[in-house]
Amino acid sequence: GGKNPTYVTASADIDTAAAGMARSAFGLQGQKCSAGSVVFVHDAIREEFLAALKGKAAAIRIGDPCERDVFMGPVISSAARQRLERAVAAARAAKAEVTGGRVLSGGLFDRGDYVEPTIVTGLPDDHALHRDELFLPFLTVRGFSSLDDAIARGNAVPYGLTAGVY
Repeated sequence: GGKNPTYVTASADIDTAAAGMARSAFGLQGQKCSAGSVVFVHDAIREEFLAALKGKAAAIRIGDPCERDVFMGPVISSAARQRLERAVAAARAAKAEVTGGRVLSGGLFDRGDYVEPTIVTGLPDDHALHRDELFLPFLTVRGFSSLDDAIARGNAVPYGLTAGVY
């Protein structure tokens, strides 16, 4: 596994990139070695991409993974849920904007560790959440103006498995 960066360039199709990023980051609850966990977005399209990505994340159906239209089931354990809670708290402590990231409760949600997909923007560039693998539905967003610089920043982690470009 690893941080698995994705790069969304200024010429990207916003809807395609947002849909692909949501599938990569939140499919299988982000608990796969190839999950995208950091996305670098060109400054020229950042706001439009974020709006599309947040819309895709909000539309994800969370529930019993045996149901055909459910995209996210529970995370693997209470330890994973607690790791998400700590990551969300760390992002908020850094004054970042956190979208999602709540632990769900009530009905089916009381029978597992169900969480919302989490999108974090505005973290300091050197924050640990950009580089530490969490194995959760947790995505950090970073801006860029130079793709070469963004690639260098994406490679400045101790491990990685995949990458994507839109």
